[in-house]
This record gives sequence, C-alpha cells and structure tokens, in this order.
Amino acid sequence: MTDTLPTPRRGRPWSRRTRPGADLALAISLFLLETGWLVLDWMYGYGLDVWAAQGDRADIDAAALAHMGRLRTLLIATLVLAVLAAVFRARRTVIAHLLVALLAGGSLMAAQHDWDRGHTPPGCVRYSANC
Repeated sequence: MTDTLPTPRRGRPWSRRTRPGADLALAISLFLLETGWLVLDWMYGYGLDVWAAQGDRADIDAAALAHMGRLRTLLIATLVLAVLAAVFRARRTVIAHLLVALLAGGSLMAAQHDWDRGHTPPGCVRYSANC
C-alpha cells in the first residue's frame, strides 16, 4: 500500500522556539556589533568631532547633539530588534538586546546630563526660582 506523507505544518514564527545554536550565535554577534558600534561612535564619531572643533563652542555643541541623536537611534533600533527577537522566541537574543539597550540608555542619559549641566541659561543663579 502507499503511505502518504504528512503535510508539513506551516506555523507562525512564534509557534516554536528558535534553535538554541542559532539563538546564541545571533545573540553574540549582534551584541558585539551593537556594543562595538556604540564604543566606536563614542570615540570616533563624537571624540573626533570635538577634537576637530578645536574649542569652537558651536561645533562642540553640534557634535554633542548629533551624538545624542545617534544614541537615541541606536536605542530605538535595539528595542525594536528585542521585540522582534521576542516574537521569534529567541530569549538569548532578547537578553543581549536588552543589555545593549541598557548600555545605550545609560550613555544617552549621561550625554544629556552633561548637556544640561553645561547649558544653563545666562544670568541664572543656581537654585533660584526662575532657573
């Protein structure tokens, strides 16, 4: 007699877990890529822009704002990738993306804090009512 082959199940990506090997490989490679991008952008993107400004305050401010924009973009992209990894049930990749998001969020918070401390309104007395 003839045996019929079962029809392959076409499931949704979230119906089964991602293989552990693929999940781990993706998590490690994306973690290294995103962390490396963050460090290299801080050193070369922001650091060299400040160095090239040679004390010109307007150029330094423009470099700081551009760097904060790039950090914000990395933070959003990392969180979107973490959601996509969660949909595909790749938990190690989600953890790696959340760690990079924490790192990028902390860097963004530090950059914005430095920006706020260095840009008080002129003529403002610290701890007065109008500051």
